[in-house]
Amino acid sequence: MLSVSNLSVQFGKRILFDEVNTKFLHGNCYGIIGANGAGKSTFLKIISGKMDPTSGHVSLESGKRMSVLTQDHYAFDDFPVLETVVMGNKDLFAIKSEIDALYANYTDENADKIGELQVKFEEMNGWNADSDAAAMLSNLGIKEDYHYMLMSELDGKQKVRVLIAQALFGNPDVLIMDEPTNDLDFETIAWLENFLANFDNTVIVVSHDRHFLDAVCTHISDIDFGKINHFSGNYTFWYESSQLAAKQRAQQNKKAEDKKKELEDFIRRFSANVAKSKQATSRKKMIEKLNVDDIKPSSRRYPAIIFKSEREAGDQILNIEGLSKTSNEGVLFSNININLNKGDKIAIISKNSKAISAFYEIIAGGKKSDAGKFDWGVTTTQSYLPLDNSSFFEDGTLNLVDWLRQYAQTEEEREEVFLRGFLGKMIFSGEEALKKSNVLSGGEKVRCMLSRMMMKRANILILDEPTNHLDLESIQALNNSLINFPGTVLFSTHDHEFAQTVADRIIEITPNGVIDRESSFDEYLTDPKVKELREKMY
Repeated sequence: MLSVSNLSVQFGKRILFDEVNTKFLHGNCYGIIGANGAGKSTFLKIISGKMDPTSGHVSLESGKRMSVLTQDHYAFDDFPVLETVVMGNKDLFAIKSEIDALYANYTDENADKIGELQVKFEEMNGWNADSDAAAMLSNLGIKEDYHYMLMSELDGKQKVRVLIAQALFGNPDVLIMDEPTNDLDFETIAWLENFLANFDNTVIVVSHDRHFLDAVCTHISDIDFGKINHFSGNYTFWYESSQLAAKQRAQQNKKAEDKKKELEDFIRRFSANVAKSKQATSRKKMIEKLNVDDIKPSSRRYPAIIFKSEREAGDQILNIEGLSKTSNEGVLFSNININLNKGDKIAIISKNSKAISAFYEIIAGGKKSDAGKFDWGVTTTQSYLPLDNSSFFEDGTLNLVDWLRQYAQTEEEREEVFLRGFLGKMIFSGEEALKKSNVLSGGEKVRCMLSRMMMKRANILILDEPTNHLDLESIQALNNSLINFPGTVLFSTHDHEFAQTVADRIIEITPNGVIDRESSFDEYLTDPKVKELREKMY
């Protein structure tokens, strides 16, 4: 068990945490959520001992081991990959290093000491350490050829996987992970979800990946107003129940017993859905603990992301024939033939994210293809959210009101009152609307870009990784908006839940053509014929 007592954190006049008292119990997985700047990463640093609180203390039960997923991708550059993983269990690695050092300088005096250390080593299952580490690396997609390389020889995405293996190695009692799904592909995330869903010890994780939080969490820990409150259930349960509770609070005339019955019915429906899911067995303990008293309205603010079209598109949307593009790294894609249908919600995927961005840039008119052509229907209007939005914020002298005014379509929209009201709905209220565009965070810039898209009122939306930099509230709002949008959507994302709930068609662009399926994202990932095709086309 990990306990936090009277924890306070203050930076200057800003109080981040105020007298927090809480416990993280054995066998539970806690998903830490909170608005941007609420202190999620700071909290993880404090409980892992990397940062001291202003007052209060954190205590780990005696004899228990904590493991932390490191964020420093260069910390182990001088070590071999396999050794880096074994270093995840510090006590085991220390004994192993001592035995190796004594053998290197072997004397009769050292023999007894070696014998004592080997007994401890055996008790810790040390003789299987290398094989266990190798198996974990292989499961995370690091092939055996890489196991004896130095960490410095790996690329960024491979390093992330090795560091995850390091954190998981040796069955730690408490596992702390900050955004573990960053830079992982969907297959590796699925393996990690499955591993953690069946992990018997305590997990504390910060993530913006809702599918991941739903798959692994038994509790949601909400940081709000300087406090931390635990709620039984996964992220979807927390979100839907808090929305229901907020709606009930607004229904003043509704009787208390009717409200309670509505909440109980909600829990019953939710539990039935979870019971049917793939992770049903590991989620049992979560279902058993769901409680009406845990359901409370959230103080979170969700941006009003609502896409409307000026006119409905006709039947001709987009026809692509023989589209190809190479870069200095080789072929991005070739011979792409696609015909879009009205109202399609398409997830564009590829093993090379640069291929997706190049594809969008071409069809949005920003780049030329090497071969092939494309034709938009005459009734279509497109609005594009690029991966790199820096060119839109080059004039740092503009405040947000003036920045947004550039994209107004009517005289009414150019008025200050309209623009301030619009920005307020996108969580830029009061003085926030007068911020200069060169001081915005990544998430604020994406909210501005979405505001620009809404003002265009296009009937075709093109979004390249729209969830990057956004907080959970904005991701949820954007997700719901695209589900409800009546026009055509092309999007790419690393957010599994986003892809699964929005897309009804999956198009994968490869160096050797296209895989095109009308299906959900999950069906696409598990289709054996698609797997076979993917192997052939890369």
